[in-house]
This record gives sequence, structure tokens and C-alpha cells, in this order.
Amino acid sequence: MKINNFEVEQGTYVPDMGLEYSETDPYVRMYRPVYDREYRVDENYPFVDDSLKYRILNVFSYIFILYISLGIWLRLNTGLRFKGRENLKKYKDVLKGGYITISNHCLRHDCESVLIGVGAKHTTRIPMFQKNFETKDQFFLRVVGGIPIPPAEEGLSAMKCFNSAFDEFHRRGWSFHIFPEMSKWPWYPALRPFQKGAFTMSYKYGMPIVPCAITYRPRTGIYRLFGKKEEPLITVEIGEPILPQKDAPRKAEVDRMREEAHNAMLKMMHIKQNPWKAAPDDER
Repeated sequence: MKINNFEVEQGTYVPDMGLEYSETDPYVRMYRPVYDREYRVDENYPFVDDSLKYRILNVFSYIFILYISLGIWLRLNTGLRFKGRENLKKYKDVLKGGYITISNHCLRHDCESVLIGVGAKHTTRIPMFQKNFETKDQFFLRVVGGIPIPPAEEGLSAMKCFNSAFDEFHRRGWSFHIFPEMSKWPWYPALRPFQKGAFTMSYKYGMPIVPCAITYRPRTGIYRLFGKKEEPLITVEIGEPILPQKDAPRKAEVDRMREEAHNAMLKMMHIKQNPWKAAPDDER
């Protein structure tokens, strides 16, 4: 593996999984799941589902699937560890009305790892690529709080309903998790440019951004018994919240928060030189 213009601090572990990463398109989709079912997301989709069935499944999935089943499996298989949890306590008054976690998108279970790390509640909602709901993971993505982003072909009415749903989630004081890198690049050690969606939402709702960074450790000791020997172990570090300044112009504030979050995550990932800027050359 060779990544141009990439340098880390001495002693930082960089895994080499033999993968090739694009140097021109930071959002190309490397993950190609099997799409074996239909899942339409239009203006009639239940973005806000208050049915008794869904609420029971939502709570059940967080307790028994996320925190117990996946929590145990991730600790054994990936050696999941956490740093920076003291920031959640230090800024609990700032975060109590809901916040937006962001992280690099580099693992199959990176979202769940961050949710466990911050002690997310079942009321957390996660905007997701609509096509992911056409896979075998459909049920879990939905009950864990995934909200599919309507595809462009469904028109503005579907997106209006999606936005209205997040207005309602914010009104209820719920939290969100967003991947500003958009697509997953397995085991990528650098940090790609951020799309502005998470920061626009932060400004709109006055919600703090909590940057989280996933880093790697060599697989050693007992962990060699529970996972592939070539796959590294992971650590989720939780940074200090970044607060939107509502009296500042929206565009300037979105750009500031994006730059600050990107720099904070570079620091947590021990990256001295990164191949990508905080903002993409082409917004999507």
C-alpha cells in the first residue's frame, strides 16, 4: 500500500491490507454488497416511526444486539477500546440536548463502535445510503436507527419529508451520527475530505459536533484467537465537542466547523501530513 503525501507520528501503527485506494475521488464506493431486495424511499416512507412495534424493536436492538451481542463480539474480535470518554462527562451540560457524532468511515461496524463508545441511546438517528437497505442488513440498519436518504429520482418531496423528520428528531432532543466521508474505505489510515451535511445540520439546529476517530493497533496476544491475524485491532477516540456559533454567517461557520473537526481528527489519528484537505474540491 502506498498513499502519497501521507505521514504519521513516530510509533503510529498503519495497517497494510493490500488494498488500493483512489487518489482522485475520495468518495468512490469500495464496498460492494449484494443488493437482493427492493426498498423504496419516497414521500410515503415512515421516516418518523412511532409505532409500538418499531419502538419495541428499537429499544431491544440497542440493549440486546448493540450493547450486549455486538459489544461483546467487537471487544473480542477487534479488541475495541475507547479513549476520551471523559469529554462526555466534562461537557455533559452542552451535550444534554442532543449532539452529532462524526467519525472516519473505515470498518463494517464502525458506526456501532462509535455508538457504544459514546453510550448512545436508542433515540440516536443515523442518515444512511439508501441502497444499503437493499441488503441482508436491512432489518438491523432500520431498528438501530438508520434513516435512508431518499435517492434523487424520488424528487424533492421525498427529501422534504426526510428533512422534516430530522426537524422532529431535533425537537425531541435526539442525537445523530453522520459519516462526513460518505463512503466506506476499509482500513484506510488517512482522513478524507468532509461533506458539509453534518456541519450544516449542526448550524441549523445549534447541535454540538463530537468528532470521533478510529485508529488501529497490531493484533497481538489473545486477540489472535478471535479474529483474522492480518486484521488490526481498533480504538475509538472521542474528542471535545465543537459548538456552532449561530450569530456567525452560515457558510463561514459551516466551513470553520468542518476545518476544526477535520484537524481534531487528524490529531487524534496522529497524522502529520494528510493527502486530503478538509473540504472537497467538488461538493456533493
